[in-house]
Amino acid sequence: MFGKILIANRGEIALRILRACRELGIRTVAVHSEADTEAKYVKLADESVCIGPAPSGQSYLNIPAIISAAEVTDAEAIHPGYGFLSENADFAERVERSGFVFIGPRPETITLMGDKVSAKDAMKAAGVPCVPGSDGALGDDPKEIVRIARGIGYPVIIKAAGGGGGRGMRTVHTEAALINAVQMTRTEAGAAFNNPSVYMEKFLENPRHVEIQVLADAHGNAVYLGERDCSMQRRHQKIIEEAPAPGIPARLIQRVGERCAEACRRIKYRGAGTFEFLYENGEFYFIEMNTRIQVEHPVTELITGIDLVQEQIRVAAGEKLRFKQRDIKLTGHAVECRINAEDPYKFTPSPGKITGYHPPGGPGVRVDSHVYQGYTVPPHYDSMIGKVITYGDTREQAIRRMRIALSEMIVSGIKTNIPLHQELMHDSRFMDGGTSIHYLEQKLAAQEAAKAK
Repeated sequence: MFGKILIANRGEIALRILRACRELGIRTVAVHSEADTEAKYVKLADESVCIGPAPSGQSYLNIPAIISAAEVTDAEAIHPGYGFLSENADFAERVERSGFVFIGPRPETITLMGDKVSAKDAMKAAGVPCVPGSDGALGDDPKEIVRIARGIGYPVIIKAAGGGGGRGMRTVHTEAALINAVQMTRTEAGAAFNNPSVYMEKFLENPRHVEIQVLADAHGNAVYLGERDCSMQRRHQKIIEEAPAPGIPARLIQRVGERCAEACRRIKYRGAGTFEFLYENGEFYFIEMNTRIQVEHPVTELITGIDLVQEQIRVAAGEKLRFKQRDIKLTGHAVECRINAEDPYKFTPSPGKITGYHPPGGPGVRVDSHVYQGYTVPPHYDSMIGKVITYGDTREQAIRRMRIALSEMIVSGIKTNIPLHQELMHDSRFMDGGTSIHYLEQKLAAQEAAKAK
């Protein structure tokens, strides 16, 4: 096992990794920007290194600075968390080349799954169900592009091969708008991802977003750890997640999960990963794989009893998975609410000093957060300041516990989206389970229209 790990991230995930390391008896190094000097995880780490000014391009995305910090502190491995450099194959390669262990997949695996076209090809080969679409990247012949779209059937969606996080996508409802949409998406993709390749898929009208969590080691062993429903979204950004996904037959999850585990074995995947699917009319359609730990990993941890971050570390250290698929038992239900420093309905960021902070507690309540009373939320990064996760024997109990937890939680001095979560925990459609990825935006749009009258 490693003696010391450098945590190349910030916020709640940096604290989450630090705690996992402490439980394993591993010393930690926290790297931080000038804006995060007073962060909780910086104070709790065994060592800390400032790697640059507030802008992430000069700090958390500064590869030479991170590797230098690992060198001067004699760290043995680097954990990238999520976001920032976590799915950057160049970073993973440079970490390994510098003599450190990258706690994640091999660089070539990140490259394979980071390109949506090659990822889809790999999934098809493993028998993972995919969205109907173009066979690889679109060419330059407009007639061929029109032919492909007609074969798929409108509406279609044009996606950047190197995209992610809800960016680089354009929906097309008519043939007249097709070629212009392809050209615009190519231009945006080239500028945003340095890869102008785009592909085409069938646009599903009202799908759910359901994902399968996997773990794999370097010895050819892979398991899936059930599914999560992440359909409550706004602008492709998840707001509420839960596990297991309500209303989906267990035998269907088993069939898709086994194919995901087989895909991991085929591509020699190492570490934690997530297969993201659209689910509609009883069918799963693969959209992408996240080659890292997910924001929503706690709901899976609560229903499986497995610490995903510790397992990431063990696998990276060369250990074999400590369990087989038959050992994975799912019990109860978990719900997670992402707490963001933002206006709950306008969604404008609300950085600033937290003058009062009281996290909720009680049976089945978990809070993953790096903030505290007196902490100043910087304006330079993502607005998420924590997550509230509740667990119950049933979905109904988990939701009831979440309502209580949200009513107890106090974050003053800044605005948060807690009021929106409180509303959603009483929303009849959410309580029934199985809302589509469009539900929240449609609900918010209807509320705005009602106000305007």
